[in-house]
Amino acid sequence: DSSTITIFPKPPGVIRLGGSVTICCSCQRGDGNFVLYKNGHLLRTLESRSSRAEFSISNATQEDTGDYSCHYLHGDTVLARSEAVNVIVQEFHLPTPVLTVLPGRNVAGGAHVMFRCTIEYSSAVCFLYVEGQVRDLSLLSEERDHFNLSHVHGGNGGHYSCQCRTNSIPFKWSASKTLELVVR
Repeated sequence: DSSTITIFPKPPGVIRLGGSVTICCSCQRGDGNFVLYKNGHLLRTLESRSSRAEFSISNATQEDTGDYSCHYLHGDTVLARSEAVNVIVQEFHLPTPVLTVLPGRNVAGGAHVMFRCTIEYSSAVCFLYVEGQVRDLSLLSEERDHFNLSHVHGGNGGHYSCQCRTNSIPFKWSASKTLELVVR
């Protein structure tokens, strides 16, 4: 369908209290306006003559938590709607996890790559994210602290991060620095 909208949060995953997040929407068409909805309520309109829009939220609070979606309008007609993306804002209480990639950040196409996320905390579960996707790639657990990509290609390049949370509710969170993987 030529009029579907892709939507993703940048950075992906849970957002640090006081941090910022950008909701990125893009549509194959280029002659309308993007409207951002939160929990079904109109939040912002972006006059756009291009096929993408970025809605930024800075100094995030708990109030910014919710389900965001984009509509693409031409005049008053809705041409397309995106799926909803859930944004969660939390204080980061856990130690900062460290994300590493083997054999390195710069690899040749066809290589095998391993992402490892480590955290100085005994009962945490971690999630691996790549920017541009709505969902996490992988749940990393104590049994398995790594995620393998075999036969990488250009499409696997990008900005990766991991986030960890406690096993027990209420969850406590923290996030690694972002790491860029380049596939030659």
